[in-house]
Amino acid sequence: MTNMTVDDLIEHFELKKHLESGMFVETYRSQKKIQIDGYEGERYLSSSAMFLLQKGEVSRFHRLKSDETWHFYEGSPVEIIEITKQGQLIRTILGQDYAMGETPVYQIKANHWVAATTLGKFSFFGCSNSPGFDYRDLETTSFENLASLYPQHREVIKKFSYKRA
Repeated sequence: MTNMTVDDLIEHFELKKHLESGMFVETYRSQKKIQIDGYEGERYLSSSAMFLLQKGEVSRFHRLKSDETWHFYEGSPVEIIEITKQGQLIRTILGQDYAMGETPVYQIKANHWVAATTLGKFSFFGCSNSPGFDYRDLETTSFENLASLYPQHREVIKKFSYKRA
C-alpha cells in the first residue's frame, strides 16, 4: 500500500469523472480486434481501467455480455453485490484482509447484475475485460425492472439501482 491520498491518486493516474459515479481512467486497450459470435461488430481483444469510489458513491447495477475481472489496489475494501441469472445474491469483499475473507481479485460472470460501493473513505481498484469494454455490451436497468425480476432482493436492489433506466 502506498498511502496516497485521493487527490494524489487522481493527479497521478489522471482520473476523470465517470458518467455513473466515481472516477476512472482506461489504462489499456488492445490494438487487435476480433469478431465474436453474439456480438454486434468487432471488439477489441481486451481492455483495462482503474476506478476510484469515495464514500457515498455507488456503482449502480449493470451487466456486461462478457466476464470482467476486478482487482483491488488501495484504500478501503469494495463491497461487490452480484445477482446471478438464477437470482442468487452474492456479496464479495474485494480487499486485502485475507484472514477476514477478502479477496484481491474477483471474477464477475457475463450477464450477472453487479453493483459496488466502498466500505470506507475510498477504494481504488481496476477492472479487466476480454473482449475489451464496449458500451454496446453494457446494460443498465431501473429499480422497478430489477426488483420485478428478483423481488426477494428488493432492499439491496433499491440501494444500488437507478431510479429509471
